[in-house]
Amino acid sequence: MIDYSPFWKTLEKSKESWNTLTTEHGVSNYVLLRLKKNEDVSMRTINRLCQILDCQIQDIVEYVP
Repeated sequence: MIDYSPFWKTLEKSKESWNTLTTEHGVSNYVLLRLKKNEDVSMRTINRLCQILDCQIQDIVEYVP
C-alpha cells in the first residue's frame, strides 16, 4: 500500500501550506484530498510536490507492505 503520511509531515516542516500549494503553486484541492485519503496520484504530481517542497520522493510517499 502506498502511504502519503510523509507528505503531511514534510508539508508541516516547510514554509508551504495547503493554501499556498493551491493558490501559489496550482496544486488542486482534488489532488490534496486524494493524498489525504491515500488514493492514487500521478508521478507527475509527486515530482511537482518534490520540486515545490525541495525534497526527495521518500519525503512524500512510502510503501507499506
